[in-house]
Amino acid sequence: MGAPAPGGDPPGRGPPSARPPRARGGRHPPGPHRDRPPGLARWGDGPVIEARGISHTFPGGVVALRGVDLTLRPGEAVALMGETGAGKSTLAQILAGLLRPSVGQVRWAGRPGPAGPWAPAGEGLRVAYLFQEAEHQLFEPTVWEDVAFGPRQLGLPGEVVQARVEEALALVGLDPEAIGGRSPFTLSGGEQRRAALAGLLATDPHVLILDEPTTGLDPAGVEGLIRLLHRLHREGMGLVVITHSLEEVAGWAERLLILHQGRLVVDEPLAQAVQRPEELARWGVEPPATLRLASRLRARGLPVPLGVTDPDALARAIAHLLDRGQAAPPVE
Repeated sequence: MGAPAPGGDPPGRGPPSARPPRARGGRHPPGPHRDRPPGLARWGDGPVIEARGISHTFPGGVVALRGVDLTLRPGEAVALMGETGAGKSTLAQILAGLLRPSVGQVRWAGRPGPAGPWAPAGEGLRVAYLFQEAEHQLFEPTVWEDVAFGPRQLGLPGEVVQARVEEALALVGLDPEAIGGRSPFTLSGGEQRRAALAGLLATDPHVLILDEPTTGLDPAGVEGLIRLLHRLHREGMGLVVITHSLEEVAGWAERLLILHQGRLVVDEPLAQAVQRPEELARWGVEPPATLRLASRLRARGLPVPLGVTDPDALARAIAHLLDRGQAAPPVE
């Protein structure tokens, strides 16, 4: 359990009179509670994470990665995909500094190691990692204490800790009033995942890496998480998301990485990659339904645009072509 920060409240939410103003439209409370510059401007345009010649072999001779080269830039939103066993989680943990590669070198903002999730501002790149089994990241007696652990390790004043906890819980769709005093081990699987994510967001990381974050969420939870990731990306947070669903990331991710048998076989803008659904399928990535439909329509002579992943946009494109006199081909 993390020790309370100077001036902090005892376990619990803290008295209402001590609560600072809530954040409006961003991740930081207004006024004096905003404790770091927005975004990643201080890193400039240089890479935040560089991986060169990364290979990894687990005990027993299982080869997980083979010669991966990768550069992540400030604020990028990246989807990491590939078949089961392709090496996605291994690469993600290496990028987070949780696993040392067998061969190769990783640098974080030009340094030989990340600062860790609790490094004060200005002391390096903060990278946070949400494991696929997110419930293993919960350990405090209450949800509030669990989310407060990271900010307290940062040495933040009690009022800032309070603001970070309330804002992070609200961001992931958990009511601080209703759930803050509960044990995290009484929550549902989806709620535990959101509580663990809130604990990471409360540290205000520069890069957030998530391993299949929609696992265990119902459709409403998936939709809410996608909206949150889109918002975090707009606000400048770097994101790397492991997923098996291109549809979940097509609306906000700007770059696609695909691993196959430990090798990086695709690394390009997502908008460019989705124009080749047959190649995606070759690497075990199922194209979104809109891409499959568009591909079939084009094969039958209707010149719908390539790479459209939004269903409404595809419907408008088809309607526009039909209004211009294009015949609608049969689609079996």
